[in-house]
This record gives sequence, structure tokens and C-alpha cells, in this order.
Amino acid sequence: MSAPKLQPVQHLADYRPWPFLLSETRLDLTLAGRGTIVRAALDLAPRDPDAPSDLVLDGGAGLRLRALTIDGQAPDPAHVTRDDERLTIAAAALPRAPFTLETEVAIDPEDNTAFEGLYLSGGIFCTQCEAEGFRHITFYPDRPDVMTVFRVTLRSDLPVLLSNGNPVSEAGGVAEWHDPWPKPSYLFALVAGDLVAVSDRFTTRSGREVALNVWVRPGNQDRAGFAMESLIKSMRWDEDVYGREYDLDVFNIVAVDDFNMGAMENKGLNIFNSKLVLASPDTATDLDYERIEAVIAHEYFHNWTGNRITCRDWFQLCLKEGLTVFRDQQFTSDLRSAAVKRIEDVQTLRARQFREDQGPLAHPPRPDRYEEINNFYTATVYEKGAEVIGMLKRLVGDEAYARALDLYFTRHDGDAATIEDWLKVFEDATGRDLTQFKLWYTDAGTPVLEMAEDWQDGTLTLTFAQSTKPTPGQPDKPARVIPIAVGLIGPDGDEVAPTRVLEMTEPRQTFTFKGLGARPVVSALRGFSAPVMLTRQMDDATRAFLLAHDTDPFARWEAGRELALSALTRGDEAAQAYIDAIGALLGDEAADPAFRALCLTLPGEEEIATRLAAQGSTPDPDAIHAARGDLARRIALAHQDLLTGLYDAMTVPGAYSPDAASAARRSLRIAVLGLLARIDGGERAQILFGVASNMTERMAALAVLVRLGRAGPALKVLEAEFGDNRLVMDKWFAVQVMAAPPGRAVAVARDLATRRDFDWKNPNRFRALLGGLAGNHAGFHAADGAGYDFTADWLIRMDAANPQIAARMSTAFETWPRYDPDRRAHARAALERIAALEGLSRNTREMVSRMIAAGR
Repeated sequence: MSAPKLQPVQHLADYRPWPFLLSETRLDLTLAGRGTIVRAALDLAPRDPDAPSDLVLDGGAGLRLRALTIDGQAPDPAHVTRDDERLTIAAAALPRAPFTLETEVAIDPEDNTAFEGLYLSGGIFCTQCEAEGFRHITFYPDRPDVMTVFRVTLRSDLPVLLSNGNPVSEAGGVAEWHDPWPKPSYLFALVAGDLVAVSDRFTTRSGREVALNVWVRPGNQDRAGFAMESLIKSMRWDEDVYGREYDLDVFNIVAVDDFNMGAMENKGLNIFNSKLVLASPDTATDLDYERIEAVIAHEYFHNWTGNRITCRDWFQLCLKEGLTVFRDQQFTSDLRSAAVKRIEDVQTLRARQFREDQGPLAHPPRPDRYEEINNFYTATVYEKGAEVIGMLKRLVGDEAYARALDLYFTRHDGDAATIEDWLKVFEDATGRDLTQFKLWYTDAGTPVLEMAEDWQDGTLTLTFAQSTKPTPGQPDKPARVIPIAVGLIGPDGDEVAPTRVLEMTEPRQTFTFKGLGARPVVSALRGFSAPVMLTRQMDDATRAFLLAHDTDPFARWEAGRELALSALTRGDEAAQAYIDAIGALLGDEAADPAFRALCLTLPGEEEIATRLAAQGSTPDPDAIHAARGDLARRIALAHQDLLTGLYDAMTVPGAYSPDAASAARRSLRIAVLGLLARIDGGERAQILFGVASNMTERMAALAVLVRLGRAGPALKVLEAEFGDNRLVMDKWFAVQVMAAPPGRAVAVARDLATRRDFDWKNPNRFRALLGGLAGNHAGFHAADGAGYDFTADWLIRMDAANPQIAARMSTAFETWPRYDPDRRAHARAALERIAALEGLSRNTREMVSRMIAAGR
């Protein structure tokens, strides 16, 4: 295999508008596994007729050009050049007035294992065009700022033929679709296959009827009902909260088995990974249901924040993704527990984005350069992008936020917008200067916020200092705007000062609270008001006090988390304080069960390693694993009676329901089960696996049994029952590796990789096994380097088939420089072995080279 052509680094500063205007795109596709014929007609006009420009169209090497005409005439071949990336027609061959370019190409969807562009998934033709997949379908200006209406004709003997927009006609194996709303090529979609629909209707607030369909493979209809319910809830919520009404006659969702991402918001035709559509009590967990609800909402919300208003270029990716993540977080908060949702979002941010910010892959939400855009679909763009929106809303207030969003939709409907456009809307709506706030978009890194207290004569003075460590390409970090939500708790546990948002703008800043009768305990960074790392002098007794009395759910949970981390990193005295505090929490029947479950769950091993590294220590994965297990065992021994009573009390009677209250009770019961298993040898887990009527409890029990080495019979039962269910078997693969004792994790992964049903080219199955191993902290970081070697072997293999998946899974190595010299040597060798591969994809090469550079 020859080495890939080097892609020039793309720079934001180099952006220029495309030199042509595109008024309409007409596509005609005759579908076949090999030899699909794509005819494209583009109605073009030079942007400036007096400044002739070459017409450069993106188009991958897999396109076989069969015909090319300009206004019906073939151009002089001397004026047409082509390489593996693009097709260029010289300006001399182009009219200076409007013209139509027609091309005909042949492509082979059956051979497309990268699942980018048009491909086959188990006999279903489907597309994935974000970010740059459309160029693998036909020659086109494949950039988000080129927006136009599409007319699409699909030809096939398959029974269902879908594309974007509204259906025009269908007869004799030919279906025509028209999307009246201008869109960029990355939002184009088609699906063709043997599918059945679960259907419903939605009446918009203006009275228009919308036909809704969730398309699945025959036999899966009974598992698509929850997805439909979630879609209807999303449509109603977006009207009620944001005033956004759907704008087509039909909304289609299609579930496919082979998909690199979770889902895609293509206009009117959302294509989903089947794991985020299909659910039934016997196959899906509570987490699956919640994720389906959230992702259905996310992709639907993109209709306005991503489709009607898209991003001008891929540097602005966080404009559509950060805003839409924030909106889907609001949606879940409204439908479920807002407090629990906020804590879960912070856990995700810290586990994924903080880790990203502290390593070689750090980048700002709006980067200023990239080599491979697919590598920037990251937690920084999505989760941190959402946090930036949340800070902006907190700073301007709810009413001003609503005004600004209305102005954004009015001013930029139909636009390809930028971060500057977004911030200008808020400046115009509120009168604020957001120049400094923009640093949250342009600067990488997580600020560290140090807090100091001074108490004198009824006045509490809080002094904050902010700093951000250098990140690749950004050594100097000026001060940012940081909203710090603070409340005060009196010595008796009552709140003496409600939440007040302190707006920090300087490197060091002081705030005072006067007229206090006694020194209060400060509840800081309430609601996680900014994505920063807060450091303060606080003893374990104060942490325990806040865990018991804080009125802000996040701050209360955070106090318990800090107490747990103190116990895990500082020794026995801190551990006893944490164990005592957990006893008080177990007895708090007024607390939400889901909140108590979060508080009972110990910090993960990766989080503990991150804390130790931040303190200047070298994490020992094996010691971390042992310490975490020992603390869980001590909690169980100390509170055995309370835990046993709680386990029985949290049984959910009646038939399974994924509603928030029932899921909360199950989450607490499962958290208690994990602790009790430390002292009962897994007896309760064994019983629960046998009697549970839902997948949530069965998988929780199975994870416990895997950890204890008692899962053999249960694994056989699950395989016999669900061996032909891909989504359940993905869980089956993942749990065996993720929950395995660290010393066995790599051996288990190797054994599973030899199974006939390890369909490694399926992204879900590959992620289940390799992601499961990466999630087993001590197993992946095995001292002999076996975890690194196994992962490298499979990344090399996957890279040849699907570079996107290989590149994304390579982030398992992201933290390798923080470990001991022997582990670093093993990890470096594995990374260098990947980097040395002849023909390594651009995607993986970029990721691996950045990680190797971090260890120099």
C-alpha cells in the first residue's frame, strides 16, 4: 500500500468564500452494490464574472468519472485535471454567466468499509456525509458554506427509497424527493432497503401535520416505540422552550447497524446507529433508554441549530454542536432530574474533556488549524462547547438568553454562521462586550481556580486566582471571564446566603460578603458554573459537612467526591471520614435515589489517576485498583445493615418502565449491589441475574459476577438467549473486558477477538471490545505492556478498513506520558509501531504523532 497523500494543514485565517454560487443541485442515483451510477447537475454562476476562477470540486479516488459536460458540451480535456482529492476545470473552459455542470460517476458502496459517503449496511444503502463524505459520492464543493436546494431521484428495486426533504413521487422503482431548504452537502442523505416503519403524526403549533416514521429492519418494530415517543417529546419541547417549529411535511429516522457515530441530523432524514433507536426492557438498559431519548432530541434540535443555521466552515463546528448539546442537556433536565443530569454531565466532561485538555490532543472549542477534521469531533467541541453556552446563559440571565436566541434565529436563518456571528447576537441583544468571553472559544486548556478565604468582624472575603497551563501551540493564557456561583452555609447547616454569581475577569480578584453573624462554610462553584478546576484549602470535616448540608445538589455531590478522592489518595484517616459521611447519606430518605446512587459510586480509576498526576505523583494503576476495591469493601462492612435494607427497599414493583423515578430506584439498588458484592461473594448478584426481568439489572449483576470471576454460567445463559441480537451481544463483549480483573483483561480480550461473532469491521462491536479494554484502567495499563500491544495490533488492522474508528480509538493512549518509565516505554513502542505503518491513514497518523510528541 502506498503512503497517503499528505493533507496540507487547514488554517482558519485562510478561509475564503467559494468563488461560485450554486442555486440548485439535482442528483440521480441508480443504486447497486458495485457500479452505482451518480448523475449530478449543478446550476452554477461565477461569484465575480470579472475575476475568472478555476472550478475546483472535491472528489475522492473512488469516483470513476464517466461523463462531464458544461451546458451540455464536453470541455477540452486539456482544461480538466484530476488527482486523488479533487477535480479542477480551468477558468478558460467556464462561462462567465450562469451555467450547468453535469457529471456522471460510478462508485462501489459494497466495498466501502469506512462507512463514509454511500455504503451498504447489511443490504441497506445509506450515507454518512459529515464531515467530508459527500465527496465520495460525486464531485462537489464539499464545504459547509455552499448551501443549495436539492432534488434527488433514486432508482432501485428495493422497497423503501428515502432522501431529504419532502417526497414528490414514487412508482416503478423510482422515487423523487425535493428539499426546499438550502443545505450544505454534509447534510445530504439517502437510505434504500427492505425496511418497515413505526409511524405517527405530529401537529405543529401552527396547525401543520407532519408524518413521522422510524424505519427499522423487519422484526424490530416492537423496539422502535420509545424512539418515536422521544421524537414527539422533542418536537413539542422545542416549540415550547425555543419557539422552533418543524418545517417539512415528513420526518424520517432510520436505524442502521454499521455507523461510525451515534447519529446524523441530515435534513428530514436522520440516520441513527441502531443502538440509539432500538430498545425493549429485555434488551436495553436504563442508560440505553436515556441515551436514545437524548440523542433523538439532539439530532432533532439540529434542525434549527445546525441545519437551518449551519457553520460557515469546520473550524466553527462547536457553533452547531455545542449549542445543540446544551439544548439536549436542557431537554433531559426538564424531563428527568435536573440535579442528576448536571452531575452526570460534569462527570462526562471531567472524564473526557478535562483529560483531553491536559494532554497532547488539547485544542480550543474553535481551533485555528487542523489536518484531518474527523479528528476534531471531540469532547472539547461537544461537551466543552455546551459548557461555554451554559456560562453565557448564566452571565446574561434567562430572559436575555431567550432574546438573543430569537435574534440568532431571525438574523441567521439560512446562513452559514461563525462564532463571531453568534457572539455578536448576544452583544446586540444584551449590550455586553464579549471580547474577553470569546477566549473560551479560542483558548485551549482548563483554567485552575484557586480560592482563599478571610474572615473578620462579620465580613467574609473570598479571593480567587486563575491560571491556565500551556497547551500545544498556546503557551500564554490571558485571564478569562469566569462565572463563580457561590452560596454560604451557616454552622447549623442552614443556608445564610443564597446563590450569587461572582463574575471574575482578572487574574486575581476579591469579593466580599458583609453582615454575617458567624463564619459560614462556603459552597463554591455551585451547579458547576464554569468548566474549571477549583482548588481550596478544606479539611475532610468541612467536606463531610457540605455533603450533609449543602443545598446545591452539585456542590453536595462534589463535596462527597472530594472526600472520596481524599480517602483514595491520602490514607486511612480520610477514608474513615468518608465512610462515616456515606453512612449519613444512606439514611437520607429525602434525597433523590439517583442522587444517592451517584454519591455512592466511587471515583473511577482513571479519575483517581488524573488526581494523582495533578498532584505531581506518578499513578500506579494496580495500586489504584486495589485501593478503590479496599475502600468499597470497608464501606460495605461498616454499613452492611443499612445497605441491605436499602437494596431491598429499592426493588421496583410491577412491569419494567424506563421512567425517571423507576430508573432512579434501580440505579440506587445497583450501586448498593456493587458494594455488598465486596463482602457477600456475589451471592446477591447471582440471584438477581436469575430473577431480573429487565436488562438493566441483569447487566449490573453480570458485571459484578465478571469482576468476581463467577460469570461463566451467566454469560452462557445470555449468549444462548441473545446470541443473534447484535446490541445485546455488544454489551456481552464489553462487560467481560471492562469488568474483568486487571490481570485477566488482556487475555479475555484476546479470546473474545478470536470468536466468529467478533465482527470487527462493525464499529459497535469493535468499540465494545477495544473500548471495554480501554475502560479497564489497570488492565489496559498492564505493567508488561500487553494492553498497549493488543490495542495497537487492532488499531493497525482497523486503520486499513475504517480510519475514523481507528483514529478515535487511538485516544486510549492519550495519557501514556504520566505513568512510570516501564509503562511509558511499552506505550511509546506501541505508538511508534503504529506510526511506522506504511500507508497509515491521515486520520490515525495525526492522532498518533501528536501523542508521541507529548512524550518527548
